[in-house]
Amino acid sequence: MIVRAFRTLNPLSIIWLIILLFVLRVGYAYHAPANISVAFLEPFVRLLIPVSYEHLFSTGVNIFLAGVLVLIQALLLNYLVNRYNLLGKPTFLPALMYITISGLFTPFLLLSPPLICNFLVIWMLFKLFNLYKGEDAKSTAYDLGMIVAIGSLIYFPFIYLFLVIWIALIIFKPFNWREWIAGVLGYATIYFFLAVFYYLNNRIGEFSSIWLPLGTKFPNKINIDYYNYLVLIPVIIILFLCFVKLRENFFRSYVQVRKSFQLLFFIFLIAGLSFYVKAEFNLNHFLLCAIPAAIFFAYYFLYATNKWVFETLFFLLLVSIIYFQFNTF
Repeated sequence: MIVRAFRTLNPLSIIWLIILLFVLRVGYAYHAPANISVAFLEPFVRLLIPVSYEHLFSTGVNIFLAGVLVLIQALLLNYLVNRYNLLGKPTFLPALMYITISGLFTPFLLLSPPLICNFLVIWMLFKLFNLYKGEDAKSTAYDLGMIVAIGSLIYFPFIYLFLVIWIALIIFKPFNWREWIAGVLGYATIYFFLAVFYYLNNRIGEFSSIWLPLGTKFPNKINIDYYNYLVLIPVIIILFLCFVKLRENFFRSYVQVRKSFQLLFFIFLIAGLSFYVKAEFNLNHFLLCAIPAAIFFAYYFLYATNKWVFETLFFLLLVSIIYFQFNTF
């Protein structure tokens, strides 16, 4: 039984995580295209690095490196959850769920800006959860503003996670306008240096065009292949059961835990809805939702009581992921 093996904090679980990581990627590696281009920075930052790197890695190396990053992120996320006692018990479930969710769709299996930005999301969560007991949040808000700015240089839709800073200040702290302004100053610091670089290269007139994508209208419809999204059926069921379980235990939890889950929900929502900023719809954007989703999943699987239900659900999720990797319709 997979889930029950990860309910406790056993270091040997890392070996099983690596095996699962391989299993969830071998199907795509079997028929992946020979050449895959990857851009790690937004076009408006290419001025800083005028070197072609899109075809730096072969497909096999690309998939391998993406898997290594996912494993590191999974372990960092697991440490984060256990450090702040979000689930009430030490467990390896967050790492298991993150590795599973990061294999949902084939674009998730490759190096991409959203995958790299997930390191920044985890970094932000460490700082955001510290707001609850922190005395002075101004320096933390400033740092968070800088992190969001750096993330937007890598992947521009990351800019919307700036809203998370203000939402966290509302949830964790009494209102202080200096803390709200500190986040703006942190964000502005990074772009000030970018503006200086543009100016020194006589391209300051192009600087204002960076924010034009924010004016993009939210799409009325998205052209997708619905067969490939059947894998989301067990995901939706698990999320629903998670929110039911959270509702049952909500007022039994510590105040910090309740506030933390409220913040995670907003991160999940904001990260998911910010996809429209990119002109071309890419599924890998939704990797930004993987971290809060993994914590929600872990909560359900830790507190679910009927082992046949939760083990079957997780097994169906794994089977559907592997099946749709081998069948592209």
